[in-house]
Amino acid sequence: MGVSLFGLVVVFWAASQMVPAQSAVFEATRLEGTANPDLNGIWQALNTANWNIEPHAARAGLATVDGPTGEVPAAAVLALGAIAAVPGGSGVVEGGAIPYQTWALEQRQENRANVLTRDPEVKCFMPGVPRATYMPYPFQIVQSTNKILVVYEFASASRTIHLDTVGPSPVNAWMGHSVGRWEGDTLVVDVTDQVEDTWFDRAGNFHSDELKVTERYTPMTPDHLQYEAIIEDPNVFTRPWTISMPLYRHKEANAQLTEFKCVEFVEELVYGHLRKEQLVRRWEGDLGLLGQRLIIDVTRTLPDELR
Repeated sequence: MGVSLFGLVVVFWAASQMVPAQSAVFEATRLEGTANPDLNGIWQALNTANWNIEPHAARAGLATVDGPTGEVPAAAVLALGAIAAVPGGSGVVEGGAIPYQTWALEQRQENRANVLTRDPEVKCFMPGVPRATYMPYPFQIVQSTNKILVVYEFASASRTIHLDTVGPSPVNAWMGHSVGRWEGDTLVVDVTDQVEDTWFDRAGNFHSDELKVTERYTPMTPDHLQYEAIIEDPNVFTRPWTISMPLYRHKEANAQLTEFKCVEFVEELVYGHLRKEQLVRRWEGDLGLLGQRLIIDVTRTLPDELR
């Protein structure tokens, strides 16, 4: 008795539905001589969290003023045009909003209005944790059995994650004090003793010196880590809150960190007033027929208390 083509299709389809789904479980490569995942490599976050860790729309610039139909770039960034604009993003804060105390929310708004003079990134200060993780620069993990060195491109910052027993940090530091442990395949790092001078982003989100960050690095694929950080600071926030994001491994053949010691690039900004002759005085550019010419004069003045 013959079997039609249609009948064969039906039989094969029915058989396929009876086969249980096979879900592939990722098994991370182990660091030689240990049972722990090998996290060695150059990694980078691909998001807009360094502009603002909360959900945000695109803006005309980091610094803006009110225009007739909305925000327009402030004078300090006007000549940069679209280069100075802020890209929008869905944010990395779980739940969307940071749970600030009332006074702290007001402080954040003041920080945001003065970002060009207050954001520590502008002055090339070391970014602290967790901000160093999601700045738009790669970072490298160098892992051994009892120490993990994390080297960041921005400002040549670095920190050591201690997997062995160490004493408390003697002082607060820009990159804090990191003590790690393994929970299964997840590296858990408690970061304490950070200075209060770092921010979370370019949007004025800040903390005090009571900040504690609990990081979790979990391998998801050979080239993808899931990063999570629980933020605690009873001086600034009403409760702990969490950020999370994927980190991706650089795969190019010549992947490496390049030097970005930006301190020397901000010497004129920070210390230019100490020169006998001010170097940066005036910028004049032709924006084309419709934009005409733009002239920016730079004048330095001392605060009244220093005169």
